[in-house]
Amino acid sequence: MKPDHLEPAPGYEPLVGLFVAMMEDTRSRLFRDLEGFDSFQLDRTPAGSPNSIGTLLYHIAAIELDWLYADLLGGEFPVETAEWFPVDVREDNGRLTPVVELYERHISRLAWVRQRLLAELHGFSDADLDRTFNPGPQESGGGFILHHLMQHEAEHRGQIGEIRAGLAAGS
Repeated sequence: MKPDHLEPAPGYEPLVGLFVAMMEDTRSRLFRDLEGFDSFQLDRTPAGSPNSIGTLLYHIAAIELDWLYADLLGGEFPVETAEWFPVDVREDNGRLTPVVELYERHISRLAWVRQRLLAELHGFSDADLDRTFNPGPQESGGGFILHHLMQHEAEHRGQIGEIRAGLAAGS
């Protein structure tokens, strides 16, 4: 890959491969921003932030899994889902459920979900990017779903940067 240039990921149709390359770039930026963190830092919530970094990582993975299986694939979640997601992503009041786990567990969860997404996208054609999923009031095109996942992760990466700055200021 050339600097500032993405090539479609091999093994996918060209446009699907380009989406995969963009999603992988988004994830590598998240992982780069997490370098140097330990589990204690991931669990801390600085003043002014409603969430810890760990809680946001859990949320990012849960939303990716949900869009993949509930939206793109129609609802059959893998049996391992309960092992990786033992609590609902949101509390009854709508706030994200606080999640306290080891750094490695967060990274492994993100990798487990992404591996499933990439495997499923091998079966997608470029035409599937324009295909409507979830017909009805919540319908979404395949390309929009993938775009939404990247945007969602990038927005939370920004929040993670703010939390990191708050933790550094409070140390």
